[in-house]
Amino acid sequence: MAILIDRDTKILVQGFTAEKATFHANEMIGYGAQVVGGVTPGKGGRRHLDRPVFDTVKDAVAATGADASILFVAPPFCADAIMEAADAGLRLVCAITDGIPAQDMMRVKRYLRRYPRERRTMLVGPNCAGIISPGRSMLGIMPPHIYREGNIGIVSRSGTLGYEAAAQLSELGLGVSTSVGIGGDPINGSSFLDHLALFENDPDTHAVMMIGEIGGPQEAEAAAWIEHNMTKPVIGYVAGMTAPKGRRMGHAGAIVSSAGDSAAEKAEIMRGHGLTVAPSAGALGTTVAEVMDRRPRVAA
Repeated sequence: MAILIDRDTKILVQGFTAEKATFHANEMIGYGAQVVGGVTPGKGGRRHLDRPVFDTVKDAVAATGADASILFVAPPFCADAIMEAADAGLRLVCAITDGIPAQDMMRVKRYLRRYPRERRTMLVGPNCAGIISPGRSMLGIMPPHIYREGNIGIVSRSGTLGYEAAAQLSELGLGVSTSVGIGGDPINGSSFLDHLALFENDPDTHAVMMIGEIGGPQEAEAAAWIEHNMTKPVIGYVAGMTAPKGRRMGHAGAIVSSAGDSAAEKAEIMRGHGLTVAPSAGALGTTVAEVMDRRPRVAA
């Protein structure tokens, strides 16, 4: 198993005919993801990458049975594209787009909450690398060749550090069940908590690596939840140990604004809730390996 996506996930690409969407859709198809079509308003009825193009997401879902989409839509139009996907009934939407205005994301969050939880679209991103379940499917822009199939879940605010973790695990002979990049914006669609709960219920995930950054309360909230709700080991890491106090660094969400927001404070909070914390970005893989080696062996 995996979380969020597998071989049966039928994927639409919103903004399908644009250059970057074309490149990454082609990569996803080459990996084996079931890309069934795409949406570009005004270009419906054409074919692109040997897949049908539709004017609206509703038309695409009706024709293909798609249940997920990935967005390559310009920031001013991305909120409408997300809400259109939710209105069409897609269960999962991954927004790659960077630079969506915060007010637009607040509008999206309010819109998604109109639906009952059991019917609510899961939004991953924006400003994220996407999702990959190695050997099964890919809904993102990551380099798939660095991912080995295995039993470690990864959930990360940083796409690059998610790649780094996967590469280090692979070098050690460990693999990934699913890797999720939740994005670095201050207002994102889904949080660490949403994905940790899915990993906890996935029998093929034996441990989880949670990679955070400075800024925002997500890591602290997740650590408190993990202590009381997860039976699987969670390895934490927080990027930004050397960031100057109060300085915005990289991602739009990486700004220290209050107590508990810095990397050192977040790492200490994680330890206080029982997580093992990797000492550096270069030790992500070895820290996971050490935790897995300490797990009790079950007799065959």
